[in-house]
Parts: sequence; C-alpha cells; structure tokens
Amino acid sequence: MPQKLLETEFSSLHPATTFDRRGFLMTSLGAGFALAAQPVMAQSVITTDSDGLLAGEIKVPVSDGEMIAYRAAPKDARNAPVVLVVSEIFGVHEHIADVCRRFAKLGYLAIAPELFARYGNPRSYTSVPELIANVVSKAPDAVVMTDLDACVAWAGKNGGNTSRLAITGFCWGGRISWLYAAHNQKLSAAVAWYGKVDGMPTALQPAYPIDLVEKIKAPVLGLYGAKDQGIPLTDVEAMKLALEKQGSKSQIYVYPGVGHAFHADYRPSYSKAEAEDGWKRLLAWFKANGV
Repeated sequence: MPQKLLETEFSSLHPATTFDRRGFLMTSLGAGFALAAQPVMAQSVITTDSDGLLAGEIKVPVSDGEMIAYRAAPKDARNAPVVLVVSEIFGVHEHIADVCRRFAKLGYLAIAPELFARYGNPRSYTSVPELIANVVSKAPDAVVMTDLDACVAWAGKNGGNTSRLAITGFCWGGRISWLYAAHNQKLSAAVAWYGKVDGMPTALQPAYPIDLVEKIKAPVLGLYGAKDQGIPLTDVEAMKLALEKQGSKSQIYVYPGVGHAFHADYRPSYSKAEAEDGWKRLLAWFKANGV
C-alpha cells in the first residue's frame, strides 16, 4: 500500500487520535537491558565507551510534544552523516545505545528514537507476548514514519548533514527500515537486519515491505538468517524476487547457518562471525551509497 494511502487509512480509522505531552508514557530512558530480553549473555556483550563523543538522552520535538531518543556523535560534530537506529521490540535499551556509539566512533551522528514512548515502557515487561500486545502493536506505522522524520529534522539542526542520511534497524526495526525507505525519498541508504518483509496487515500496520517495493527508491541491504523461525525463507526469497523485477538497487543477503537476532550480542542468538560480517557489509553499503 502506498505511503499516502497508509496515512489516509490511519486517519480515517482514527480521526480523533491525537497525542499531547501527557500522552507520552515514557519521558526518559533508563540504563541496562530490557527485561524481556533476559538473560543477558554478559560474556559476549560489546561495550563501546563515549570518549570523544557527545552521547546521551535528547528530546526530539514532534507534533504532539517531545519524544525521547538516544544520540551519539563526535564532539563538536559538524556536517556529520546521519544514521537513524531503530530498535527491536525491546525499545532503546543499552544494546541500541551501544550501536549508536559504534556509529559515532566512526564519525556519524546516530539517533535512536524511543518510538514506543506513547504506548508504554518496553523495558518494564518481562513477557514478550505481553510486550507485543500492550505496546508494540499499538504503534501506528504512519506515526512511526513522522517520528523518524522529526529525528532527521533534529539532526539537521544539531550538526548532522541530512543529505547523507541512512537508517538501520533490527527485527521490528528492520521492517521499519524497509518502510522508511519507501516513505522518505531523500534517504541515501538503509540496512534492515532480519525485519519481516511480509505478514498479516492490521489497521495500524497496514503494509509490509513486499507491498511497497515500487516506492523503495533508496538502496536497502537486507540481512537475514536462513534458520530464522519467525521469518520464512520463502518470504525473503519472494522479497528478493520482487526487488529484482522492479530493477531495484536493493539487495538481500542470507546467512545460511544462523537464525533470528544474530547481531544481538547480549542474547543467546548472537553469532559473532555473522554479526561482524554484517556490520562490515553495512559500513560498505553506506559508503557505496554516499553516507
């Protein structure tokens, strides 16, 4: 479904839906990892320091108030390429913040918005099904897109060069990265880590990446695991074929020996070799596409 129709459908289904400052249930970011992501595999967790960086919580102005986000950038950053970092269902916890610092060490201005801030605190849930039902499923795609636009606007006023703009996301954020590539025609590049490309539409999430292939102009690199139990390989192959038929510059790479969340160094699903290779591919993809 084209983005304009997506926004129209959301408006028609929820004509009275507005948010004000009191509607933001999360007003600050906590420390550590999300409860639902436990147990944390401490021996594999990557920790990136903030030496030489401007790193921490910011408030991004949006239409209905201020949205919290984590920002990391080189100190005194000027004209830095911008990367939007979109979390998994667990929200902006320590792993996502660390990914932002990794980008900042390389000269990027990285922003990870807490896109669930209106709907609840994903850190506070211990059950994944409850987290999805009570928080994640309530986040409309149309609102997520405009929230990301607001982050781009903030970056442009705070040392970022938004003509060199990229997005990357993991799991839930992987799907959002595909969608944003269809939404923002000025995006330079995207990397989607194991984000769903097809599924059952809902009123608030009415389209999947495979529905929006014609609108995806920015080159997207999709990174997937062949043994992912939540994303059928047939869906990934169908997306790859759809992109090829469209003559898209986007590409999909499938790692044969791993499953879901292979980049998540704090979880048992982490696969070091594939995660490091994926990171190298991401950086090369950004560089090749001017970010």
